Amino acid sequence: MKKDKTKPVAANDLDLSLQFGAFPELARHRAALPRAAVKRWIVQALQSDAELTVRVVGEEEAQTLNRDYRQKDYATNVLTFDYTQAPVVTADLVLCGPVVAREAAEQGKTLQAHYAHLLVHSTLHAQGYDHETNEGDALEMETLEILLLAAMGFDNPY
Repeated sequence: MKKDKTKPVAANDLDLSLQFGAFPELARHRAALPRAAVKRWIVQALQSDAELTVRVVGEEEAQTLNRDYRQKDYATNVLTFDYTQAPVVTADLVLCGPVVAREAAEQGKTLQAHYAHLLVHSTLHAQGYDHETNEGDALEMETLEILLLAAMGFDNPY
């Protein structure tokens, strides 16, 4: 039976590795990403058990990964490398700390709120959601992000 992708599901098991590269203002980013919070945000978006690595990096590492894997030569806010979706979701979620901080300031959000959004967003990507294929898929993914974040006390990220 296919899962209903529009409804949050019960918590699933998460094997989480949280890593930080070296970049300016690293302490600020570590403070915004306590392990328990990161785990809570990700589990909220999971529809099955998962083994995920979350790595927060500087602009140089983010740009290199984006260039090498997506042929886009700039540092982006988040990259999702999804390896399996069943029976266990396995993926690497790479967030660029300086880009996330810049976007949070531009959007009038706290750093933590923006990280929560991007972690939910990338966790959904790791499970097969895609916002770049068509408008219907984008609307489905954005709606689910809004619902999941609201359930955790965060404002609509859009």
